[in-house]
Amino acid sequence: MAENNIKKITLDITGMHCASCGMLITKRVQKEPGIKYVNVNQTTEKATIEFDETKTSEKSIIKSIESLGYKAKVLSDAEKSPEYENQKKQNEIKKLKNTFIFSTIFAFPALIIGMVLMLFGINVPYKNLILFLLATPVQFIVGWDIYKSAFGALKNKSANMDTLIAIGTSAAYFYSLYVIMFNPMGDQYFEAAAVLITFVILGRYLEAIAKGKTSEAIKKLMNLSPKIATVIRNGKEEKISIDDVVVGDIVIVKPGEKIPVDGVIIDGESAIDESMITGESMPVEKKKNDTVIGATINKHGSFKFKATKVGANSTLAQIIKLIEDAQGKKAPIQKFADKISSYFVPVVILIAILSFSIWYFIVGQTFEFSLIIAVSVLVIACPCALGLATPTAIMVGTGKGAEKGILIKGGDALETAHKLYAVVFDKTGTLTQGKPVVTDIITANDNINEKELLKLAASLEQNSEHPLAQAVVNKAKEKNIKLEDIKSFKAVPGHGVEGIYKLKKLIVGKPEYIRKICNLSELDSKIIALEEDGKTVVVVNYNRKPLGILAIADTPREDSIEAVKLLQKEKIIVYMITGDNKRTANAIAKQLGINHVISEVLPEDKAKHVKQLQKKGKVAMVGDGINDAPALAQADIGIAIGSGTDVAMETGNVVLMNNKTTDVVRAIRLSRITISKIKQNMFWALFYNALGIPIAAGVMYPFTGWLLSPIIAGGAMAASSVSVVVNTLLMKRKKF
Repeated sequence: MAENNIKKITLDITGMHCASCGMLITKRVQKEPGIKYVNVNQTTEKATIEFDETKTSEKSIIKSIESLGYKAKVLSDAEKSPEYENQKKQNEIKKLKNTFIFSTIFAFPALIIGMVLMLFGINVPYKNLILFLLATPVQFIVGWDIYKSAFGALKNKSANMDTLIAIGTSAAYFYSLYVIMFNPMGDQYFEAAAVLITFVILGRYLEAIAKGKTSEAIKKLMNLSPKIATVIRNGKEEKISIDDVVVGDIVIVKPGEKIPVDGVIIDGESAIDESMITGESMPVEKKKNDTVIGATINKHGSFKFKATKVGANSTLAQIIKLIEDAQGKKAPIQKFADKISSYFVPVVILIAILSFSIWYFIVGQTFEFSLIIAVSVLVIACPCALGLATPTAIMVGTGKGAEKGILIKGGDALETAHKLYAVVFDKTGTLTQGKPVVTDIITANDNINEKELLKLAASLEQNSEHPLAQAVVNKAKEKNIKLEDIKSFKAVPGHGVEGIYKLKKLIVGKPEYIRKICNLSELDSKIIALEEDGKTVVVVNYNRKPLGILAIADTPREDSIEAVKLLQKEKIIVYMITGDNKRTANAIAKQLGINHVISEVLPEDKAKHVKQLQKKGKVAMVGDGINDAPALAQADIGIAIGSGTDVAMETGNVVLMNNKTTDVVRAIRLSRITISKIKQNMFWALFYNALGIPIAAGVMYPFTGWLLSPIIAGGAMAASSVSVVVNTLLMKRKKF
């Protein structure tokens, strides 16, 4: 299969009601030639399909789906937008509401006439005819989609939830029709069929509302974007729609305004609240050449910036797409639910037939009695709750993560995170600040103080581009030290720098280099101690005399120390992997409290070490998403910590937007909460069916005389689906 012939499409599917619908569509599409990948998600009502264009086409795939009774269409770029998705959900809720109202107008009077008045001994003239007239619109207008779906499944030698509803209600309706035509004194069940379908529609309506709430995180993100931007066009300020902003536009942002799109500041400075993107509550100071993210809030100060990413390419749009993709991916645990659902419907139909046969042929009960038992079994067993157990929990879990700046890119990552044996951290930029800073300033004698020593070193180093030199200059800037002019500056490669200050030679260099010029015996013990701590030491020498030493190191981040402690508390082994030499690596590891260090590793070899650790259990790799890409891809979970950079978004299964290593622990806790909720949902869905089917089959009748009516079975079936979604929504209260 040639790779360049592979096409990926996203289909919008309407008419899915349960997990077995998704299974049915998947099986049907997989029969098409050239299909490479199919993922159908009932909760989002989307299918992602990859296929070989030389063997099949979009039209053929859509036709195969529509043969099952569903509607399918390829989503355009505009229709992939969250706004369209939200509108579609609202339209679906509105349609179900109207259908439910229409159904209730007929079913409620049928219930009153057929059951309630009968209990009080009130007989309505032409009762059977009235019930027939009330039940028929419900059975064939409201129930048309149910029939269509059931027939579609039958054509493909399969069965789904609608098969159970269609068989059950048809049995009740057509038996009742037989009664009023040939046995007017017999009992009819028109009201049972009508109320049953109404309950199914009510369940779907409540489910649609609840499912809408599970994706509230996306709605919140969508509402963050401002609608208007102020741009400079033809030398004038213009207010335009955010949709009309193009890359290269100069945008003006005033105090208190939302930043409309992503860009780079070209004039001015401000503090920006990025909490909605990163989860970080503290405003971030921004100046010229700094990047700004669309939908974040400008706190104070005005600035101009050049638009770099607009529309679907903006950071916010990428985050929304990422969450949507995550919610569309199946967790491995869902395969268990799908497998049960695929066997469930045929088994239930068999149980219904057996129940009817035992009561009618063996026990000798009436045809009506046996039929009602079969109908109740079919109705109460619908595996809707089972189909909703996983996707709803994943939607809420990924949404909760996004609110805290933790982007989880799929149900598989969410499911694996709580099983981790080890977490491997890249050192530079992940556990440490990622840039060298001056940590120690030690003078050689009382003739010079720390400030003067730093001033001389920084004055010389300001002429160098070396990262260590920049660390010295930055330290002087921090302390507001005015630097001196140095004459005849010269870099001595691999050793240090030198120049002339007040007609005498000033050198800043490695201890080995300075030892060739003068004696360092008084400073040796301090140099050795600092080097053993993993620090780089430079000596300041003036006029062939040592004035003191500076120690420079890439220091651990505060949150990294806490993250290591929390992971160890969770009984997860923490590894640090680095290209540094053993002494430096061990010194940093000691400060962080890490006991397992893999040092002197080339970037391309990191993945091999991760693979080695995977022999002992599930492994997560935490890196910045750029140079750690192979290791992130190799790990069971790749966690990219990189403030939402494009590469981090692409590489990691989890992206930590606020750049905090402590969020690794939060992601694991969120995984634990979500999986716990999925297991709860599955237990209740299966427990409910295991309990409901025998009762519906009449096992209690010989002992109690109690029989489950189809109407109660229908209500219980609808309630089970809604209860699973409501149980999932309780996750929103959980702290992690």
